[in-house]
Amino acid sequence: MTMRVVPAVDIRGGKCVNLVQGDYARETVFAEDPLEQAEKWWRGLLDAGVPPEQAVVHVVDLDGARDGQCRVVDIVKRMSESGIRVELGGGIRTLESVRDVVDAGVVRVVLGTAAYRDPALLRRAAELWPDRIVVGLDARNGRIALQGWLEETDADPISFARQAEKLGAVRIIYTDILSDGMMSGPNHEMTRAVAESVGIPVTMSGGVSSLEDLRAARRLAAVGVDEVIVGRALYLSRFSIAQAQEALNTDN
Repeated sequence: MTMRVVPAVDIRGGKCVNLVQGDYARETVFAEDPLEQAEKWWRGLLDAGVPPEQAVVHVVDLDGARDGQCRVVDIVKRMSESGIRVELGGGIRTLESVRDVVDAGVVRVVLGTAAYRDPALLRRAAELWPDRIVVGLDARNGRIALQGWLEETDADPISFARQAEKLGAVRIIYTDILSDGMMSGPNHEMTRAVAESVGIPVTMSGGVSSLEDLRAARRLAAVGVDEVIVGRALYLSRFSIAQAQEALNTDN
C-alpha cells in the first residue's frame, strides 16, 4: 500500500497556528495567510510525486471546533479554486454546514463532535455525499474528546470507530490528543488498534516529529493506515514533504 503524508493547516483567528495537546492557551502562530500556506504544502505534495487525485491538505477550523460553527468556508473555497484538494474539519455540526463546505469545493468533510452526538446526521450526510464523509476520532487517555477537545466522554475509540463505519464514514482520522503538538512521536499502538477494528482506511494524526516516526508508521500500512497528518514538524522544517513521503514508502 502506498502511504501519503497529509500536511496540516490549523486556522485560528484567520492565521495558521499549532496547539500543544489541543490547549488553546498553548498556541504558536506559524503563518499569517492560510491560503498561501496551503498552496505551499500543495506544491510540496505534487513535487514529492503524490498524484493530484490522491493529494490532500488537512484544514482545521479551531475556532469552529470550539464554538460549533465553521467560519473558514470562504478560505477553503479560495483554496479549492486554486486547485487544492481540501479535507476540512472543525465546527461542522449540521447538514447545512456540510452542504456549505461541499459547495465550497471541499473533497472530504470531517465530522467529529457531530458524528458522536448525532449518529443520524452522520448517516444522512454519508447518504447525501458518499465518499466524502470522514469521521475525526480524537482521543485522550483512551477516551473520545469533543468540542475542540475541551469535553471528555467515557466512550472508547474502538466502539466509536466501528459505529462510524457502519453509519457510512469512508475514513477515520485518529488523533491522539496527548501526542498532538508535543513532537514526541505518535501513538502507534492505539492507531493500530483502531485500524484493525474497521475495514475503512485510517489516517494517523498527532505527534509526528521525525522521519523515524514516519518509518515506524509505514508498518501500519498492513492494517489499513494509508495517511499520516503532519503539522508542527513541517512548520519547524524538521523534514520536507518530499522526505516525509519517501520515509513513508521506503521499506524498513
